[in-house]
Amino acid sequence: MSKISTIHECVKCGAQFSKWQGRCTECQSWGTIPQVAEISETLKKDIQISPDQPINFDQINLQEKERIKIGIAEVDRVLGGGLVAGSLVLLGGDPGIGKSTLALQIAQGIGDTLYISGEESAHQIKMRADRLKSNLSGLKFISQTSIEKIIATILDQKPKLVIIDSIQTINSSDSSNGVGSATQITACTSQLMELSKKSGIPIIIIGHVTKEGFVAGPKTLEHLVDTVLYLENDSRDFYKILRGVKNRFGSTGEIGIFEMTEIGLKEVINPTNIFIEEHSSPSSGTTISIIMEGSRAFLVEIQALASKTSFGYPQRRSTGFDLNRLQMIIAVISKTAKVNLTNHDIYLNVAGGLKIKETATDLAVCLAIVSAYLEKPISQNILILGEVGLSGEIRTVAQIDRRIKEASKLKFNKIITAKNQNIRNVANTEIIQVANIGEAIRTIS
Repeated sequence: MSKISTIHECVKCGAQFSKWQGRCTECQSWGTIPQVAEISETLKKDIQISPDQPINFDQINLQEKERIKIGIAEVDRVLGGGLVAGSLVLLGGDPGIGKSTLALQIAQGIGDTLYISGEESAHQIKMRADRLKSNLSGLKFISQTSIEKIIATILDQKPKLVIIDSIQTINSSDSSNGVGSATQITACTSQLMELSKKSGIPIIIIGHVTKEGFVAGPKTLEHLVDTVLYLENDSRDFYKILRGVKNRFGSTGEIGIFEMTEIGLKEVINPTNIFIEEHSSPSSGTTISIIMEGSRAFLVEIQALASKTSFGYPQRRSTGFDLNRLQMIIAVISKTAKVNLTNHDIYLNVAGGLKIKETATDLAVCLAIVSAYLEKPISQNILILGEVGLSGEIRTVAQIDRRIKEASKLKFNKIITAKNQNIRNVANTEIIQVANIGEAIRTIS
């Protein structure tokens, strides 16, 4: 007769152990490792499994289905043109940032939507909808936490879209672990994924995030779904940024910009210059550059401050820009441009709360630091683009024509960039091409 062996599994992170222990060595939780049964290898060998029939792709007549347009241009942009039939989308964000508000606005745009909440009642959802002045005549609502009941309701109603708020409140009878545990979240998401693929109904699940900024639960949750979206705040809480970090059906570089109003999230249609401030006169230590987020260009204002070091070791601080790269740029300036920064504290800030990940703003950072050190302002009509190498050379940047096109719309009449950058002629715009940091500094001094 086959024997049943036992293992011990953590109810929070799913880690398995051969014997009981008080503390999980993976998630560091106490008292979360009960004993569970596992079928032994002898019993597994007795189970007869029939082979599956493989699919020949040559016999598939592929007809691309049209995406489901939500009607919110910024959301459609991030999704790659709209919702794909049968896709599973995860929407994450900090508490109170507007995930449920955005979900209601998406439901309004689609129309025939089944909204499932394990956190709020129908009256609470109706109160929010009235406050947002939303027309939810096509919205159907159930308050349910059982995944089996949810799946049965979806198959019965067959809506155009399903929204589940939130995945951490849903539980499955197949798992004996607590609600919100890693095992429960994985089990429920797997069943929803199978349902969406078989029925062709797109499903949006809302996920809470941890204090580190990641969706609560196992990392496999993000691997299971087709698309992962994060709703973020800028540093001043003026705007909400919808960012796609995973998308099986489109680009992950796109972002959507929203402004929170009394009637919900309002799209910012032309956000090119929302992250720079208007100044009555140019100030030292301030430069303007432009970055690309997907197919969209954003002007960024780089602010630098250089002050005499009060103690023996100079400070280097950065907000919105990689600190290691800042230290490298400072070293290059000191070595190749002969600007002595060893007795100055350097503080760098990217205005508007943006976080720069590309290297196209290196030259703007370099000239902002030099401008602050020399106390010499740089004209606000100058756009600076270029990557800085270790020997002080200025390297080319990608998508330069698109960046310059956006800058020319906003009346930038002078652009400083790399010498070997291939640029098309732009009307009413002077292109200054420099080979190294020294030449770039001479253009502003």
